[in-house]
Amino acid sequence: MELGKILFVDDEEHIRNSIAQSFDLAGLSYECFSNPNQMLSRINKDFNGIVVSDIRMQPMDGIDLLEYVQRIDTDIPVILITGHGDVELAVSSLQSGAYDFFEKPYNNNRLMNCLSKALEKRLLHLKVLALQNPQSLNVMDAIIGDSAPSKRLKQQIRTIASTDVDILINGATGVGKELVARVLHALSGRAKAPFVAINCGALPLSIIESELFGHEKGSFTGATSQRIGKFEFAKGGTVFLDEIESMPLDLQVKLLRILQERNLERLGSNELIDLDIRIIAATKKDLLIESQNGNFREDLYYRLNVAVINIPSLNERKADIRLLAQYFIKKLIKVHNINKLNINSHKLIELENRDWRGNVRELKNYCERLVLGIDDVSLPEDEALKFEKMPLTERMRLYEKQEIMACLTVHNGHVQSCCDELGLPRKTFYDKLSRHELNRSDYI
Repeated sequence: MELGKILFVDDEEHIRNSIAQSFDLAGLSYECFSNPNQMLSRINKDFNGIVVSDIRMQPMDGIDLLEYVQRIDTDIPVILITGHGDVELAVSSLQSGAYDFFEKPYNNNRLMNCLSKALEKRLLHLKVLALQNPQSLNVMDAIIGDSAPSKRLKQQIRTIASTDVDILINGATGVGKELVARVLHALSGRAKAPFVAINCGALPLSIIESELFGHEKGSFTGATSQRIGKFEFAKGGTVFLDEIESMPLDLQVKLLRILQERNLERLGSNELIDLDIRIIAATKKDLLIESQNGNFREDLYYRLNVAVINIPSLNERKADIRLLAQYFIKKLIKVHNINKLNINSHKLIELENRDWRGNVRELKNYCERLVLGIDDVSLPEDEALKFEKMPLTERMRLYEKQEIMACLTVHNGHVQSCCDELGLPRKTFYDKLSRHELNRSDYI
């Protein structure tokens, strides 16, 4: 899904021609109309784009158009362009849901910047909706993120998924190794067969062999019936071995044989059972170092280390944090049946500035605390120390940004309420929003 289209409405031809040149120079997709009625059929809940309109038009003016769009979808950004006498009307339109307004003559660079952010906001909203709708969910969309590292990861998954080679996934705790494994399975020719996930670190040593390979009746005390193991159960499908570094060394020998021979013997049996499976192993440790230290079989490491996927940490793809957070928050609001979200964000630092050692799992937990209204959401001790070591000017800049973000959150993006609370003139407040790259519409 890419950035959408601008629908621009103005009844003066020279203005349409002029702004069309600006759109072309900015590389933006657009259509121009002389009156709103010509583009009403384009507006629907799936519309990927924004509306930019003059106010003074006949028979339908910009305010009427805003109301029309709001009735269809309040999340479609509408930007109004006004003359000198329409400023008061335009300000009131912000309270009615307009994304922004510009007074003629407007600063072209500021307008193009606003349009780009509005298009990004609309695209982000549609992506979040798609993630919440299983019917429209593309398999790859389960991996949330448009950053360069995420795009590389998705391309690697597409390349490897269609092959039938065994795979080793490297990644720290919380990056989503099982999610990647499930996507690989879903995109493979084995998608209709079982996906069997096994956490090697969670299974007790006393039963792990029986769980993986199965056993015959009477093969040991308590084996009162035959049991099919996980490998055999996954016939035609995929076996996901998480935390493979935790697998006992003696079982690693049997796993190596399965990888090489594609068969196994149940405990208490001499019969070889052929296996038609793909194995995806995952680890949070460097298996080469583990093998050098005697904790992992070197021959198994080299057998697995053929098709390798390295999942980036959340700190390596911070451009995805906003999309991830919005997805988690909207999902958790429904899970906890919360009608209105009130976040005490007075001391919150923007999410991209945090050190996410727990990766996506930590971000999800953080979002859940926000949704539940837990007030003691604060910086970890080491993050607070990092903040204290910043130069004073940087600390002051960050503090001002936090205050504005907190104010926007409390007042749901209402500009005048923020100006009143912070004691700032409206123009000064907008200047600070621009300086800190904040958008009031993100808080509505």
